[in-house]
Amino acid sequence: MSIVTVQLGQCGNQIGFEVFDALFRDSHSSQGLCSKRENETYQASCKERFFREEENGVPVARAVLVDMEPKVINQTLSKAAQSGRWKYGQHACFCQRQGSGNNWAYGYAVHGPKHEESIMNLIQKEVEKCDSLSGFFIVMSMAGGTGSGLGAFITQKLQDQYSSSLKMNQIIWPYGTGEVIVQNYNSILTLSHLYRSSDALLIHENDAVHKICAKQMNIKQISFRDLNQVLAHQLGSVFQPTYCEDGSLHYRRNPLGDLMEHLVPHPEFKMLGIRNIPQMSENSLAYSTFTWAGLLKHLRQMLISSAKMEEGIDWQVQPPPSGLPPLGKVSVHKDLHFNTSIANLVILRGKDVQSADVEGFKDPALYTSWLEPVHAFSMWKTQRAFDKYEKSAALVSNSQLLVKPLDMIVGKAWNMFASKAYIHQYTKFGMEEEDFLDSFTLLEQVVASYGSLGP
Repeated sequence: MSIVTVQLGQCGNQIGFEVFDALFRDSHSSQGLCSKRENETYQASCKERFFREEENGVPVARAVLVDMEPKVINQTLSKAAQSGRWKYGQHACFCQRQGSGNNWAYGYAVHGPKHEESIMNLIQKEVEKCDSLSGFFIVMSMAGGTGSGLGAFITQKLQDQYSSSLKMNQIIWPYGTGEVIVQNYNSILTLSHLYRSSDALLIHENDAVHKICAKQMNIKQISFRDLNQVLAHQLGSVFQPTYCEDGSLHYRRNPLGDLMEHLVPHPEFKMLGIRNIPQMSENSLAYSTFTWAGLLKHLRQMLISSAKMEEGIDWQVQPPPSGLPPLGKVSVHKDLHFNTSIANLVILRGKDVQSADVEGFKDPALYTSWLEPVHAFSMWKTQRAFDKYEKSAALVSNSQLLVKPLDMIVGKAWNMFASKAYIHQYTKFGMEEEDFLDSFTLLEQVVASYGSLGP
């Protein structure tokens, strides 16, 4: 089954390119540490998901590119064509001459309705080229205007027109220090609208990705391309083929459907985060060896201590003891650092994967009380190595990880709203104060729901 990717705005288009490039490079790598036949099956499975073939044999990304300014789309098309490996479709782009000025309302209420027909036609043409559609993967930022406002509008239209197809939005969470003065408004409006129309929000925080580049990849002058390549690696480690769970060596057909089934058991909880291990520079990798036991021990501790990367894990954080505490040792202090999960998916790739022991992720203390570990935890695997790593593990988690950043962004937006700062920039495009209040109400409920999962 195929996935149609919709790349929106500068951020969405730059990340989308890196994702397709990483998927293609990995699937055509000769370092997969598996037989030629298995490599060919893996390649075919990846291609079915993300690429189609044109007459001249060059793979074409199953993607639609949208931006309100032509510069980034032109650069993206050119980079893909120059790679000589794959390209974007000739008529898969929509761009204009005027951007959205970092204004969510302009992207949502002006560009959206004005260009809806053209954009939805492009998407429909791409869908028609799929034998079988798994769903949509929508890549966007939430700080600016086009990715966030137009992205929310298009996701809503996809929900209207393709209600039975799954929609996963990959969202870039802005730097806490701020790139745009109204980024908190744009963010809460984006998140609240997507919560109504998307099936899952896969969230990456710029601050966390920046730290991975600095501390684990040892990059001194970090560029957006560096950040995007780390993101692409993380997404590739989730979306590349893995075996079906029946023990056969067949690759699963419906990656989006399987992800949603395992990770979003309730519509109130749809915020997902990714952690990867290992992630390091080529130089460090040359001097490193990994065991499944070591990788999984670190990954589990990253999960329960809310660590975004391997460096700086807090090993003091432990799950609460199950059952009642012994008499005389009743603690009134809830461990505020422990990250309670609703559902976790561990994806293992590489040598001796059959020997990996994931029992530590099945501990009931890791999960909310209303879901048994047998339903809350899943594992996917393949012997085929990913990227440059002989062994690697990814964790996709629906947990309390994003409650704190969400609470902070809602708080900052509310402080600005309470003093009516910049509201006029949104109301002049038809938005009302009531629209902001609806967004605050919905997101405060999300924060409360995730907060109530705790031990």
